[in-house]
Amino acid sequence: MTHRKVVYSAPRFNVEQVVEQLQDGTQLTRTIVRHPGAVVVLPVLDDGRVCMIETYRVAIDRWHLELPAGTMDKGVPPIELAAIELQEETGFLADEFVLLHTFAMSPGILDEKMHLFLAKGLKEGPTAREPGEQMRNVLLSWPQIDRLLRDGQIADAKTLVGLLWYLRYREHA
Repeated sequence: MTHRKVVYSAPRFNVEQVVEQLQDGTQLTRTIVRHPGAVVVLPVLDDGRVCMIETYRVAIDRWHLELPAGTMDKGVPPIELAAIELQEETGFLADEFVLLHTFAMSPGILDEKMHLFLAKGLKEGPTAREPGEQMRNVLLSWPQIDRLLRDGQIADAKTLVGLLWYLRYREHA
């Protein structure tokens, strides 16, 4: 039997202490971040380039490259949220979204699941960035992305997963 207690609530996540009953009868208390999940979008233009965003992240006090993404806090299915976040952050609309993979960000302490979508058939339009979203579009070719990955210039985990998955398995997308 597992006992849970919320020890902190924030607008986008909760922190719980969970008492886990182990097989040998002992109990172990763990601290877990409960998160509603998120989507990450890999927008591939017809010419093969990828639309990434350069954004500032206050948590690490740094600008860096990411794929567009968003927290599942709007009450819509992941595929709809992928379309919303793509348009809000990049201005692009897509004809098609393909779910590539669902993965856990850090399952030792966090229950967040990320839904990775490929966006194809892109049409450019205006952005609708939320207040505080400091970002700009960066269109990159795969050789440029490969060089950035090799040189450690892309540090965001969801972006690494998305780009590396696609580089390895794009024929399945």
